[in-house]
Amino acid sequence: MSLPRPKPERFRLRRTMMFMNAQKPGLIKDAYIYGADSIMLDLEDAVAENQKDSARFSLYHALKEIDYGDTEVIVRINGLDTPHWKEDIRVCVAGGCDGIRIAKTESAQDVKTVDAAVTEAEKEFGVEVGRTLLMAALESPKGVLNAYEICQASPRLFGVALSGGDYRKCMQVKVIPGGIEMLFARGLMLNAARAAGIQCFDTVFTNLNDDEGFKAEVKQNVEMGFDGKSLINPKQIPIVHEMLAPTQKEIAEAEKIVRAFREHAKEGVGVFTLDNGKMIDIAFVPGAERVIKLAKASGIYEGDL
Repeated sequence: MSLPRPKPERFRLRRTMMFMNAQKPGLIKDAYIYGADSIMLDLEDAVAENQKDSARFSLYHALKEIDYGDTEVIVRINGLDTPHWKEDIRVCVAGGCDGIRIAKTESAQDVKTVDAAVTEAEKEFGVEVGRTLLMAALESPKGVLNAYEICQASPRLFGVALSGGDYRKCMQVKVIPGGIEMLFARGLMLNAARAAGIQCFDTVFTNLNDDEGFKAEVKQNVEMGFDGKSLINPKQIPIVHEMLAPTQKEIAEAEKIVRAFREHAKEGVGVFTLDNGKMIDIAFVPGAERVIKLAKASGIYEGDL
């Protein structure tokens, strides 16, 4: 039996979240070897209606017995419009998952309802109250339009994610190269997440034979400012990690910002100028620190920060 997992970090690198069927022990027993930052054990769409109980059984034993190391373990529960979600939460909390993904989130109340059920389960199973994190999946126009209130709904919430398949169905559109059909949803969700101070994740890319299309979508995600991407296949992981890796120039500038800010902070100086003439204040620091984290995660950082 594995040791209890450490308390999850609300803010950590989540470049890649790979979906896996929670019902299939052969898939999830060594999911950590693929190198995703997070794995998403799925109790919802991947599991047939008459197999929900067996999937929860498999999930509980996986959470209790498998050592996933540094890989974050999130569970996607069934929607609040089903009879399954409450028992899903109990199993997730009893097993000790790091976080729960709320399917089909359309309002702040959906998040608050899950938050309350998680708190109840933590008390029931002797888990530290507040330990289990949440993320919300926005899958409909209503969910997207309510993104900001959803993003502020719970201190457990670390991020929101877009579910492209369901959203496209609601909007009566198909997948279009370049993603014009998703730009409004992506932009609104990103703005809401940033305004609320949480992370934001893009939807899966389902055509595993279209590597160039996948790379183009990830490039767009990076340029728009997404924190990471949901994935359905291990071969997509290194592509995302490579495209999110900073350049040596970006790393060097980030180091300068972090080092200079720390030195100036000792003297009570909050605004200063780098040697390139660029004015720097505290607003630049989180971005610079994230560049360093990305560089370390990518194995390309040789500094001492």
